Amino acid sequence: MPLTVLFKLSMILVSLFSQLGSDEDEEKDTPSKKPRVENNHQDEEEPEGEADDGEEENGETFADMMKHGLTELDVGILKYVSDHEGFSGILKERYSDFVVHEINKQGKIVHLDDLSIPAEALPEETEVLTEEQKKQLGELQLFRNKEGNVSIEVIDDTKEKRTLVHKAIKTQFPGLETKTEEKDGRKLIVAYHTAGKKALAAPRKHFWPKNRGSFCHFVLYKENKDTMDAINVLSKFLRLRPNMFSYMGTKDKRAITVQEIAVLKITAERLAHLNKCLMNLKVGNFCYKNHPLKLGELQGNHFTVVIRNISGTDEQVHKALTSLRQTGFINYYGMQRFGTTAVPTYQVGRAILKNDWNEVVDLILKPRPGAEKEFLVRCREEWAKTQDPEASLKKLPNKRCVEGQLLRGLSMYGKKNIVTAFGLIPRNNRLMYIHSYQSVVWNTMVSRRIEAFGLKAVEGDIVLKGTTAHLLSAEEAESHSIHDIVMPLPGFDVIYPSHHGKTYLGYLEELLSADKLDIDNMRHKVKDYSLAGAYRRIIIRPSDVSWEVIKYDDPRISLVHSDFEKLENKPAPVFSKEGKHRALRMEFSLPPSTYATMAIREVLKLDTSIKKQTQLNTTWFN
Repeated sequence: MPLTVLFKLSMILVSLFSQLGSDEDEEKDTPSKKPRVENNHQDEEEPEGEADDGEEENGETFADMMKHGLTELDVGILKYVSDHEGFSGILKERYSDFVVHEINKQGKIVHLDDLSIPAEALPEETEVLTEEQKKQLGELQLFRNKEGNVSIEVIDDTKEKRTLVHKAIKTQFPGLETKTEEKDGRKLIVAYHTAGKKALAAPRKHFWPKNRGSFCHFVLYKENKDTMDAINVLSKFLRLRPNMFSYMGTKDKRAITVQEIAVLKITAERLAHLNKCLMNLKVGNFCYKNHPLKLGELQGNHFTVVIRNISGTDEQVHKALTSLRQTGFINYYGMQRFGTTAVPTYQVGRAILKNDWNEVVDLILKPRPGAEKEFLVRCREEWAKTQDPEASLKKLPNKRCVEGQLLRGLSMYGKKNIVTAFGLIPRNNRLMYIHSYQSVVWNTMVSRRIEAFGLKAVEGDIVLKGTTAHLLSAEEAESHSIHDIVMPLPGFDVIYPSHHGKTYLGYLEELLSADKLDIDNMRHKVKDYSLAGAYRRIIIRPSDVSWEVIKYDDPRISLVHSDFEKLENKPAPVFSKEGKHRALRMEFSLPPSTYATMAIREVLKLDTSIKKQTQLNTTWFN
């Protein structure tokens, strides 16, 4: 097979395992003073540069470049709960093979199924504009002439009439601003594009009825786009700061996803108008409420996953999915938690916890083998050669990446004030590093727990009574199942299991001391990096599990009927009993802080690391 085709197939797998993280759209981890049940962790953004799509560097194949990556073994992912035989398949061959619907705090699966504007939001002043004026304003709205303007003279000029025109333009044409100008003794309402220079001087005044909720809630449907990228697009069109939007969790990039968003004092009309000019995004299901959304408020996500070209027999598939439905899977932190480059995020986290700030800087900025964007390679080379933060920063076209933010901090505060310089990186990205280290420890300790005691509750295990952790006695263990058991993430305010034989604490102390860390000292000199700890369930049993094996002929067609296709009245995919390709289409719901990759891993019995998947892919297609 030609190398370029192999590379493209490899990148499919890269996209899956570097971006399959919205399984856990969760609230950002915070090292709070009190431990808690860990059910709301944000899938923090990977701060390092991701692999380029489709380039070879110095003649290396992608498989060569990824030989430096992590495997599941490296991050403590070792065990399975079922004994069925695994089988192969291709995941995310198309982004439409992975569909995520948010489950809101009321437990309802969120769908985009209504593009209409709420009746109470329809403005009475829409008829003050003529059809010709609407046409001119519409052309201005669609970026036809950013520096142009449209002037409107109000017949029977009064302040009240002018106010109606201002309101009509702003509600019907998002992206336009208006102001009143006087010319030749006449007062004109002049509309400018928000991206035009003249608009910057025009103050924005938006009419908002007192009886309307301050927040417009809507459903965002997106294809092959990250949640924050989508919000940045909406922000640009509406000329808002991104923090005006709120949401309950981030969603995958390489997927079709549907989630609820809220925005402060933007009308449904302005949002709905964006559907005419958005690519791979749609908004709808508008309503007004008095509150924003908060990270972690969701109940989970519903997944529809297509695994193409499966090798498993129908019997193997049935056994694997039955086990997933009845027993579940080990609630490991998935590979995307640890980064996609040769320097895993947990290594940086370990250096932070050791208070070794020179190592933190070295790990983030040093040259590394493997796939990276060319500008990051040049930046790292400059840093290795000169240790000059300003010279290294000049190599970066985008200064907002973690490397750029750290270099900017070093140039401002100097290399003797690394803690302050590191603080220029957004807090959630900084905390991601230490949470990544916690995650490796948790994975490793859970693997040891299952190796020692299997899939049953035993004396010394921990369960939660409300939010309080409780150690099971031998008698209590008899009345509990493995689904009740939680394991702690290390911290200063959690209790640890007390099993017979070599204790959990004994293994944990060995693990931490090898990293030059002390289990009794999880409080950091810098308060932000202190770890209180949390509790996380060992086994997760998905709900609403269903599946079917389907046959199809054309690999280019979507095998899932999306919300947008339904709105467009497009027919559902038709499957042929005689199709030459077989695919497994599975559906399941997961709570927050769980990784769909780990559920799929349990079904296929395949290592989900990019490194292993690339090796498998090379084998399959050679």
